[in-house]
Amino acid sequence: MSNYDSDGPSDSEWEDRGDLAWNEFDWERYLRDQDEAVNRYLAHYESLRDSPDRIDEVAKRMDWESGLLNEVDPGSASEAVEDIEAEGFDSEADVYTLHKNPIFISTRALYLLLRRNWELLATDPHKVSQTMAVRYLSALHAGEDLAMQAIHALEFGDYAMAVSLFKRALGALNQTLARLNEPAAAGNTLADYSTCAHAILFDLREIWLRVIGECRSELERPVEDDDE
Repeated sequence: MSNYDSDGPSDSEWEDRGDLAWNEFDWERYLRDQDEAVNRYLAHYESLRDSPDRIDEVAKRMDWESGLLNEVDPGSASEAVEDIEAEGFDSEADVYTLHKNPIFISTRALYLLLRRNWELLATDPHKVSQTMAVRYLSALHAGEDLAMQAIHALEFGDYAMAVSLFKRALGALNQTLARLNEPAAAGNTLADYSTCAHAILFDLREIWLRVIGECRSELERPVEDDDE
Protein backbone atom coordinates (compact mmCIF):
# COMPACT_ATOMS: atom_id res chain seq x y z
CA MET A 1 0.00 0.00 0.00
CA SER A 2 1.27 3.46 -0.78
CA ASN A 3 2.72 5.63 1.95
CA TYR A 4 0.42 8.61 2.32
CA ASP A 5 3.14 10.73 3.93
CA SER A 6 5.42 10.35 0.93
CA ASP A 7 2.92 10.16 -1.92
CA GLY A 8 0.53 12.89 -0.84
CA PRO A 9 1.13 16.61 -0.46
CA SER A 10 2.67 17.37 2.92
CA ASP A 11 1.61 20.29 5.10
CA SER A 12 4.68 22.26 4.08
CA GLU A 13 3.95 21.68 0.39
CA TRP A 14 0.48 23.14 0.74
CA GLU A 15 1.81 26.09 2.74
CA ASP A 16 4.73 27.02 0.45
CA ARG A 17 2.75 28.27 -2.53
CA GLY A 18 4.72 31.30 -3.59
CA ASP A 19 3.59 34.71 -2.40
CA LEU A 20 -0.12 34.04 -2.68
CA ALA A 21 -2.08 33.81 0.55
CA TRP A 22 -5.75 33.12 -0.01
CA ASN A 23 -8.28 34.19 2.57
CA GLU A 24 -11.72 32.73 3.21
CA PHE A 25 -13.29 34.86 0.49
CA ASP A 26 -10.83 33.57 -2.11
CA TRP A 27 -11.49 29.95 -1.21
CA GLU A 28 -15.24 30.54 -1.13
CA ARG A 29 -15.06 31.94 -4.66
CA TYR A 30 -12.97 28.97 -5.76
CA LEU A 31 -15.41 26.47 -4.22
CA ARG A 32 -18.35 28.22 -5.87
CA ASP A 33 -16.63 27.80 -9.21
CA GLN A 34 -16.19 24.10 -8.51
CA ASP A 35 -19.87 23.82 -7.51
CA GLU A 36 -20.68 25.36 -10.87
CA ALA A 37 -18.70 22.56 -12.55
CA VAL A 38 -21.03 20.06 -10.88
CA ASN A 39 -24.08 21.99 -12.08
CA ARG A 40 -22.62 22.19 -15.58
CA TYR A 41 -22.11 18.41 -15.59
CA LEU A 42 -25.73 17.92 -14.53
CA ALA A 43 -27.00 20.21 -17.29
CA HIS A 44 -25.07 18.26 -19.92
CA TYR A 45 -26.18 14.94 -18.44
CA GLU A 46 -29.84 15.93 -18.46
CA SER A 47 -29.61 17.07 -22.08
CA LEU A 48 -28.03 13.75 -23.08
CA ARG A 49 -30.25 11.53 -20.95
CA ASP A 50 -31.44 9.50 -23.95
CA SER A 51 -27.98 8.98 -25.44
CA PRO A 52 -26.48 5.51 -24.92
CA ASP A 53 -23.02 7.12 -24.84
CA ARG A 54 -24.00 9.87 -22.41
CA ILE A 55 -21.12 9.24 -19.97
CA ASP A 56 -18.48 9.87 -22.62
CA GLU A 57 -20.47 12.60 -24.37
CA VAL A 58 -20.82 14.56 -21.14
CA ALA A 59 -17.10 14.13 -20.49
CA LYS A 60 -16.34 15.68 -23.86
CA ARG A 61 -18.65 18.61 -23.18
CA MET A 62 -16.85 19.12 -19.87
CA ASP A 63 -13.64 19.48 -21.90
CA TRP A 64 -12.29 16.22 -20.57
CA GLU A 65 -11.13 15.73 -24.15
CA SER A 66 -9.68 12.25 -23.75
CA GLY A 67 -12.85 10.96 -22.14
CA LEU A 68 -13.80 10.58 -18.50
CA LEU A 69 -11.19 8.08 -17.39
CA ASN A 70 -8.22 9.24 -19.40
CA GLU A 71 -8.44 12.64 -17.76
CA VAL A 72 -8.00 11.07 -14.33
CA ASP A 73 -4.40 10.70 -13.21
CA PRO A 74 -4.30 8.87 -9.87
CA GLY A 75 -1.90 10.60 -7.56
CA SER A 76 -2.43 13.88 -9.40
CA ALA A 77 -2.72 15.90 -6.20
CA SER A 78 0.96 15.56 -5.34
CA GLU A 79 1.99 16.11 -8.98
CA ALA A 80 -0.17 19.22 -9.19
CA VAL A 81 1.56 20.65 -6.11
CA GLU A 82 4.97 20.10 -7.74
CA ASP A 83 3.81 21.87 -10.90
CA ILE A 84 2.45 24.78 -8.90
CA GLU A 85 5.70 25.17 -6.98
CA ALA A 86 7.70 25.11 -10.21
CA GLU A 87 5.53 27.58 -12.12
CA GLY A 88 4.28 29.77 -9.32
CA PHE A 89 0.92 29.91 -7.58
CA ASP A 90 -0.36 33.03 -9.25
CA SER A 91 -3.94 32.39 -10.29
CA GLU A 92 -7.01 30.32 -9.57
CA ALA A 93 -6.34 28.28 -12.71
CA ASP A 94 -3.17 26.94 -11.05
CA VAL A 95 -5.00 25.56 -8.04
CA TYR A 96 -5.74 21.86 -8.08
CA THR A 97 -7.93 20.26 -5.44
CA LEU A 98 -10.07 17.17 -5.26
CA HIS A 99 -13.00 19.24 -6.52
CA LYS A 100 -11.51 19.31 -10.04
CA ASN A 101 -11.21 15.53 -10.33
CA PRO A 102 -13.60 14.34 -13.09
CA ILE A 103 -14.62 11.27 -11.08
CA PHE A 104 -15.43 13.50 -8.11
CA ILE A 105 -17.47 15.86 -10.28
CA SER A 106 -19.44 13.11 -12.04
CA THR A 107 -20.09 11.11 -8.87
CA ARG A 108 -21.16 14.14 -6.89
CA ALA A 109 -23.38 15.39 -9.71
CA LEU A 110 -25.20 12.09 -10.23
CA TYR A 111 -25.81 11.58 -6.53
CA LEU A 112 -27.07 15.14 -6.28
CA LEU A 113 -29.55 14.41 -9.06
CA LEU A 114 -30.71 11.24 -7.31
CA ARG A 115 -31.21 13.09 -4.01
CA ARG A 116 -32.96 16.10 -5.49
CA ASN A 117 -35.50 14.01 -7.35
CA TRP A 118 -36.08 11.77 -4.34
CA GLU A 119 -36.56 14.67 -1.93
CA LEU A 120 -39.17 16.20 -4.21
CA LEU A 121 -41.05 12.91 -4.19
CA ALA A 122 -40.51 11.77 -0.60
CA THR A 123 -41.78 14.98 0.99
CA ASP A 124 -45.30 13.68 0.28
CA PRO A 125 -46.06 10.90 2.81
CA HIS A 126 -48.90 9.69 0.59
CA LYS A 127 -46.38 8.81 -2.12
CA VAL A 128 -43.49 7.47 -0.07
CA SER A 129 -43.61 5.98 3.41
CA GLN A 130 -41.30 7.43 6.06
CA THR A 131 -39.50 4.10 6.37
CA MET A 132 -38.88 3.87 2.66
CA ALA A 133 -37.76 7.48 2.42
CA VAL A 134 -35.20 7.13 5.22
CA ARG A 135 -33.83 3.76 4.11
CA TYR A 136 -33.35 4.88 0.54
CA LEU A 137 -31.63 8.15 1.52
CA SER A 138 -29.39 6.17 3.87
CA ALA A 139 -28.38 3.87 1.01
CA LEU A 140 -27.62 6.88 -1.20
CA HIS A 141 -25.48 8.43 1.52
CA ALA A 142 -23.53 5.21 2.09
CA GLY A 143 -22.71 4.83 -1.60
CA GLU A 144 -21.62 8.43 -2.07
CA ASP A 145 -19.52 8.43 1.10
CA LEU A 146 -17.62 5.28 0.08
CA ALA A 147 -17.10 6.62 -3.45
CA MET A 148 -15.67 9.87 -2.07
CA GLN A 149 -13.27 7.90 0.11
CA ALA A 150 -12.23 5.91 -2.96
CA ILE A 151 -11.60 9.09 -4.94
CA HIS A 152 -9.41 10.41 -2.11
CA ALA A 153 -7.37 7.19 -2.28
CA LEU A 154 -7.15 7.61 -6.06
CA GLU A 155 -5.85 11.16 -5.65
CA PHE A 156 -3.04 9.93 -3.42
CA GLY A 157 -2.11 7.18 -5.86
CA ASP A 158 -3.16 4.34 -3.57
CA TYR A 159 -4.71 2.19 -6.29
CA ALA A 160 -5.31 -0.90 -4.15
CA MET A 161 -7.23 1.04 -1.50
CA ALA A 162 -9.18 2.86 -4.23
CA VAL A 163 -10.24 -0.49 -5.72
CA SER A 164 -11.32 -1.80 -2.31
CA LEU A 165 -13.34 1.32 -1.55
CA PHE A 166 -14.96 1.44 -4.99
CA LYS A 167 -15.96 -2.21 -4.52
CA ARG A 168 -17.60 -1.24 -1.23
CA ALA A 169 -19.31 1.65 -3.00
CA LEU A 170 -20.62 -0.81 -5.58
CA GLY A 171 -22.02 -2.91 -2.75
CA ALA A 172 -23.82 0.15 -1.38
CA LEU A 173 -25.05 0.95 -4.89
CA ASN A 174 -26.50 -2.56 -5.16
CA GLN A 175 -28.24 -1.96 -1.83
CA THR A 176 -29.70 1.25 -3.25
CA LEU A 177 -31.04 -0.69 -6.24
CA ALA A 178 -32.49 -3.27 -3.85
CA ARG A 179 -34.38 -0.52 -2.03
CA LEU A 180 -35.91 0.58 -5.32
CA ASN A 181 -36.97 -2.99 -6.02
CA GLU A 182 -38.77 -3.44 -2.70
CA PRO A 183 -42.55 -3.97 -2.83
CA ALA A 184 -43.08 -0.54 -1.27
CA ALA A 185 -41.42 1.03 -4.30
CA ALA A 186 -43.48 -0.83 -6.86
CA GLY A 187 -46.38 1.61 -6.90
CA ASN A 188 -47.19 3.93 -9.75
CA THR A 189 -46.06 6.97 -7.75
CA LEU A 190 -42.46 5.70 -7.76
CA ALA A 191 -42.40 4.24 -11.25
CA ASP A 192 -41.01 7.33 -12.98
CA TYR A 193 -38.40 7.94 -10.31
CA SER A 194 -37.37 4.30 -10.26
CA THR A 195 -36.85 4.21 -14.03
CA CYS A 196 -34.73 7.36 -13.97
CA ALA A 197 -32.78 6.30 -10.87
CA HIS A 198 -31.92 2.90 -12.32
CA ALA A 199 -30.30 4.58 -15.33
CA ILE A 200 -28.31 6.97 -13.13
CA LEU A 201 -27.16 4.22 -10.78
CA PHE A 202 -26.01 2.06 -13.67
CA ASP A 203 -24.08 5.05 -15.04
CA LEU A 204 -22.36 5.42 -11.67
CA ARG A 205 -21.57 1.72 -11.72
CA GLU A 206 -20.07 2.04 -15.21
CA ILE A 207 -17.88 4.98 -14.17
CA TRP A 208 -16.58 3.19 -11.07
CA LEU A 209 -15.94 -0.06 -12.92
CA ARG A 210 -13.86 1.83 -15.46
CA VAL A 211 -11.83 3.41 -12.67
CA ILE A 212 -11.35 0.02 -11.01
CA GLY A 213 -10.09 -1.34 -14.32
CA GLU A 214 -7.61 1.53 -14.69
CA CYS A 215 -6.40 1.10 -11.11
CA ARG A 216 -5.85 -2.62 -11.60
CA SER A 217 -3.90 -1.91 -14.78
CA GLU A 218 -1.66 0.42 -12.81
CA LEU A 219 -1.18 -2.18 -10.08
CA GLU A 220 -0.15 -4.79 -12.65
CA ARG A 221 2.55 -2.59 -14.19
CA PRO A 222 6.12 -3.62 -13.34
CA VAL A 223 7.68 -1.48 -10.65
CA GLU A 224 10.38 0.71 -12.14
CA ASP A 225 13.86 0.40 -10.65
CA ASP A 226 14.82 3.78 -9.23
CA ASP A 227 18.49 2.97 -9.76
CA GLU A 228 18.11 2.76 -13.55
